[in-house]
Amino acid sequence: MKLSVNIEIGLTHLLSRKRQTLVASLGVTVGIAMYIFMNSLTLGVNRYSDNAIFKNAPHLRVYKEDEMSKPISGGSSSGSASGGLPVIVNPKISNTSLNLVNPLKLLKDIQSQKGITAAAAYVTANLFYTNGKSQVNGVASGVNILEANAMFNIESTMIDGDLRSLVNTPNGILLGVGIVNKLNIKLNDNINVISSVGVVKLMKVVGIFKTSFAITDKTKSYVSLATAQQLLGQGPNYVTDIYVNVATPALAPSFVPLLQNLTGYTVEDWMVANETAVAGSKIRGIMLGGISWAILLVAAFGIYNILNMTITQKLNDIAILKATGFSGRDVIRIFVLEALIMGFIGTCLGVALSLVPTTALAHIYIGADIGYFPIRFEPSIALKGAIIGMIVTFCAGYIPARRAAKVDPLAIFRR
Repeated sequence: MKLSVNIEIGLTHLLSRKRQTLVASLGVTVGIAMYIFMNSLTLGVNRYSDNAIFKNAPHLRVYKEDEMSKPISGGSSSGSASGGLPVIVNPKISNTSLNLVNPLKLLKDIQSQKGITAAAAYVTANLFYTNGKSQVNGVASGVNILEANAMFNIESTMIDGDLRSLVNTPNGILLGVGIVNKLNIKLNDNINVISSVGVVKLMKVVGIFKTSFAITDKTKSYVSLATAQQLLGQGPNYVTDIYVNVATPALAPSFVPLLQNLTGYTVEDWMVANETAVAGSKIRGIMLGGISWAILLVAAFGIYNILNMTITQKLNDIAILKATGFSGRDVIRIFVLEALIMGFIGTCLGVALSLVPTTALAHIYIGADIGYFPIRFEPSIALKGAIIGMIVTFCAGYIPARRAAKVDPLAIFRR
């Protein structure tokens, strides 16, 4: 197939300057490879960070706001300044219940909503675990263990026993490995637990879990919903929280208004509850993204400089082309084509090169619950990097190409 004259001229320029063409292409290669690697690294670390949060925290939490510490004012909301009589009530005396009204109906209503993947009722009880003279303070989560497992995959953290035993054992308890070590107990042993309201129960250890979060493993346990209610001296309808998971965690904030209108209670999404972790993810994204963009811009300047030098060296050739009937648009096409060819070569090599560091890191074992380094080759990022690389090289070629198009052949010939 016969190539057009513009393409033949562009290829001739590139092949006559093989070293410069290679250097420019390698600049793009490094830029694209680092862009893909940095962004894959950011995405992998952020994905692990989010998954670590979701091991113990839901996407959304429905609860009753504790307002016992707010003063009650009478007469006017502005108090004595507006002539009203302020009524200050001691919050210790006016303590309000955090129980959700009709929690089972609320749970069914939430589970029926589109986009909700899992929901579970929770009762949190502060207590002491005791074995002889040994005592450890912590917190028990009263749950339907099968619903909780569907949300947090508790089963993956079990190192001894079976979480399903909690369903069939009324006084069963799942303990974190840190509590087990401190109390020197093992599976099927009995321990006493004392709640914050003074209720004492004899519990049987039916399972031991390890999350690799030291604080969680040293304080947390799971009991049945009924057991938690008994420990707090409450009835069977006592529920303090409903945990909710959605199909796409990033969209959790959009469910807040829906659930607030549906339940009439406060709804908190995971981004609000973990602002520090979310901010850390943004910082990593900005920092590594800035570095990768800087490398891409350096590669673009390399192409720009090479084409600029080419135009300076070939002013006579450009003048001859224009004098023989080539338009300014043809000249632009020639030099933009050169830039795109160098960019295409560099982009293809860059995508291939990015596989090297991502694959190497992915095979490094970190340990704990992380396993291998949380990074993998991301095709979507590679595609995005390739598109950005071609756009950057097009811009780097178009700017000097416009200068070449404005060359006046008469002025060149007079020299």
